[in-house]
Amino acid sequence: MDPLTQGLLGATAARCAHRRQHSVSRTCALGFLAGMAADLDVLIRSSSDALLFLEYHRQFTHSLVFIPLGGLICGLLLYLPLAKKGHIGLLWSIAYCTLGYATHALLDACTTYGTMLMWPFSKERIAWNTMSIIDPLYTLPLVALLILSCSHGGRRWAAPVALCLMLSYPTLGWVQRERAQQAADSLARSRGHQPESLETKPSFGNILLWKSVYRYNGRFYVDAIRAARWVTVIEGHSIAELDIPRDLPWLQADSRQARDLARFTWFSKGYVALHPHLPHRVIDIRYSLLPHEINALWSIELNPLSPESGVGYLTHREDSSSKGRQLWHMIVDGSPP
Repeated sequence: MDPLTQGLLGATAARCAHRRQHSVSRTCALGFLAGMAADLDVLIRSSSDALLFLEYHRQFTHSLVFIPLGGLICGLLLYLPLAKKGHIGLLWSIAYCTLGYATHALLDACTTYGTMLMWPFSKERIAWNTMSIIDPLYTLPLVALLILSCSHGGRRWAAPVALCLMLSYPTLGWVQRERAQQAADSLARSRGHQPESLETKPSFGNILLWKSVYRYNGRFYVDAIRAARWVTVIEGHSIAELDIPRDLPWLQADSRQARDLARFTWFSKGYVALHPHLPHRVIDIRYSLLPHEINALWSIELNPLSPESGVGYLTHREDSSSKGRQLWHMIVDGSPP
């Protein structure tokens, strides 16, 4: 989830536990900063290893067992510059920060990227696929309710209402995901396919239009599902699943590039394919700006001439404004671009 929403939700959680003798604004500030703090793991990077951040983002800082430690660290660091001046004691500073910190990983798990909630006991990237990473229909009401709660003569009811929104919107997303998944499964079966794996995930900024990806007989099939009053399908494209002996015959099994490819495949949950026009580029087909397309948002570039060099990591945002307009039309009226 985007940092602003994470901070707002953290502030809302702290506001719900606010004590009258404490400064409301500083209580919310503690929750806001702690609510964003887990994403500091994006600073774990290496100039010689382009995939390092993929391993550590949403890893230990986002695990359930790390919440008390994360809250403690934030509470200690923010006590002197922020909490003490608002007549907030050290223990309360830690408590407010822990509440704010606790919201982060759970909200991230509602999105599609994957969050290691059970680290270090499991490296599974949990993704409930009920919300987009950015969703204004979720964020804007949080802003309004938090402002109401923190305004002069603050309305204490606004913070609990905001927490109810936190729970109800992902629940609605779960209902929408199930509708989209049923439609995607029916679509596959209408083609005579028995999906070996199938995922549906919300497209950018909404829970109305969904991307469906399923694997069958060595190929991935990508379609868009619009789950409005009536569920409609916008059929997309298919692409062959990555087959290393066939697609990358030069790749040495014990080389660094082979290990990097394995890391990228793990991160992508196996939804990888060779770029249709670039023979050394491997794409993650789960994400695209338009949900019925296979135009990946990120990929890795291998180099057959240097098997012991690290792979390159690439992001793709070409023509995003034009695709944004097309996405809007698909959301509003379900028409294909």
